[in-house]
Amino acid sequence: MSKLKNIYIGLMSGTSLDGIDIVAARFEPSFQLLASQSAIIPAELKNKLLSLTQPGSNEIDLMGIADNALGQLFADATNQLIDDNNIDRSQIRAIGSHGQTIRHRPECGFTLQIGNANIIAEQTRITTVADFRRRDMATGGQGAPLVPAFHKALLQSSVDDRILLNVGGMANITFLPCNIDQPVMGFDTGPGNVLSDAWIMHCLKQPFDHHGDWARSGSLNSALLNDLLSLPYFSEAPPKSTGREQFNLDWVQQILAGHSTLSDADVQRTLLELTAESISSNIRQFVPSQQFELFVCGGGSNNRFMLERLRLLMPQIKISTSDKLGIEADWMEAAAFAWLAKRCLDGESGNVPDVTGASHERILGSIHPA
Repeated sequence: MSKLKNIYIGLMSGTSLDGIDIVAARFEPSFQLLASQSAIIPAELKNKLLSLTQPGSNEIDLMGIADNALGQLFADATNQLIDDNNIDRSQIRAIGSHGQTIRHRPECGFTLQIGNANIIAEQTRITTVADFRRRDMATGGQGAPLVPAFHKALLQSSVDDRILLNVGGMANITFLPCNIDQPVMGFDTGPGNVLSDAWIMHCLKQPFDHHGDWARSGSLNSALLNDLLSLPYFSEAPPKSTGREQFNLDWVQQILAGHSTLSDADVQRTLLELTAESISSNIRQFVPSQQFELFVCGGGSNNRFMLERLRLLMPQIKISTSDKLGIEADWMEAAAFAWLAKRCLDGESGNVPDVTGASHERILGSIHPA
């Protein structure tokens, strides 16, 4: 491999479906973010993807159409990033594409991410690595979360315990102990933005609650919060991962049937509290250290009200964003999948068995040559 061929592209389309994050990065001699931008998922495609997250009719044909359309969108977004930033294509070794999760059933041993990687490789003329999760599942793991391996490699401190909190559609944490003999932990705590996004779209036709302002205007309803928190998932011990199969608008509306007098803003306020409370309670219950600094990343890092609630629920903890560690909060996950592509091509493992529950470390991803 040429010494110059050391740039990796990362593509991330998360559970929230709020867009595609694209980064170009180097990892040697140290992490360097070269370029980043986002691409919008067209409304028609977004609606197809949302419908595929739940059982429905004609799923295979719909999935095939969405798979190709998303692959083309990923390819176009990648080419746009390269052109806009004058990146020398000959220096790019690989693209790491997470794809769009349309079904995650760890209890059944399968997960499915789409976004045709053959189209990405063909249209960009760059080797593309995709389908990262299923090899971990093949060795008994949940296939998620995978970003903790990246956190461990780049962000673990020998001085202080750290938690990386990603608030995307779902919320997940990585616990990085300063003692290297202590295992790294990581798991999904429950919903991140997915329920708040779904409720504000349902009520106000807005894609997300800017800074949590609508939630702030409402009042917390303790009875509704307790009913939401009664779901067994919140008290299950890790390893665990979840998705839209559990946390969706239908689930919220079923529980709301017993709380018909609440205003829409009160529901939004309570859904935000569900995210904050499930994060803080899972940390208290399952993380072996309570002396750590917490770094937030993902779209939820921009929700000011959410960060206020987390600081009030964990007053002893210093909370900031991952920008402080040198990786911008908005680009953490895309950078992680660029790194996972590198690990795959280098023949190195990409999972943390203590996190996913896998029986072994494994090289993750399928390779689609340029």
